[in-house]
Amino acid sequence: MNIQIFGIDKCFDTKKAQRYFKERNIKFQFIDLNIKGLSKRELESVASAVAFNDLFDKKSKSYERLNLHKISGRSTREEILLNNPELYMTPIVRNGKFATVGYKPEIWETWE
Repeated sequence: MNIQIFGIDKCFDTKKAQRYFKERNIKFQFIDLNIKGLSKRELESVASAVAFNDLFDKKSKSYERLNLHKISGRSTREEILLNNPELYMTPIVRNGKFATVGYKPEIWETWE
């Protein structure tokens, strides 16, 4: 397994995801989205495994501020997401070609 956890250091669900893998002695790499966001290729990889719109935290202040509920073009939304990491729903957990958004231990369990 090659686990990557993309999240925000202060996010409760991100901390729970890290604890999940630590408790099972599964090595993972943590990437803080506030320091280093997803690259375009990483975003494409994750989006191929999950619904693209699930990547957005629709409750975030930035989502409203940027009027994302009015923007429908995927390429435009993708560009906005790449430039505003606070818009991601976290954690994003990736295992090769598989990925989840949010705290999903029932899915991670199947990866073991």
